[in-house]
Amino acid sequence: MEGLRHRARRLACVLIHGVALVTGAAFAQGPSSAPASPSPAASGAEAPFSALVGRWVRPDGGYQITIRSVDVRGKLDAGYANPNPLPFQTAEAVRDGATLKLFFELRAGGYNGSTYKLAYDPVSDQLKGVYFQAVAKQQFDVVFVRSK
Repeated sequence: MEGLRHRARRLACVLIHGVALVTGAAFAQGPSSAPASPSPAASGAEAPFSALVGRWVRPDGGYQITIRSVDVRGKLDAGYANPNPLPFQTAEAVRDGATLKLFFELRAGGYNGSTYKLAYDPVSDQLKGVYFQAVAKQQFDVVFVRSK
């Protein structure tokens, strides 16, 4: 039994690592009704979110978030892999002053209700924040680095 607990703690540590907690405004919990792609006339408004597009990897376990696009309202066309693909129920970005904040919710594969609340750090080109593992009811600091 102790060995199983040790493995569970180790897995939790692998799932977790990080550097910063996201503070500030709450994130929307429900899915957005915004279209997946901006109209050509709105593409200039998309610029604040354009830095988010790309593949992001958590160095502590190889988990990946791929952001394919962001519409003008902050709805993300994004996917998650751990290592197998899992769909996001919700994937959104908001601008809070000069900060870009992201919210992701998983509803599949034993992750039901697990969330990422991240903020984009333009200096380090990283996504930093908190992962809430709903099954274990635990929060962990996490960081994602851009995959080159």
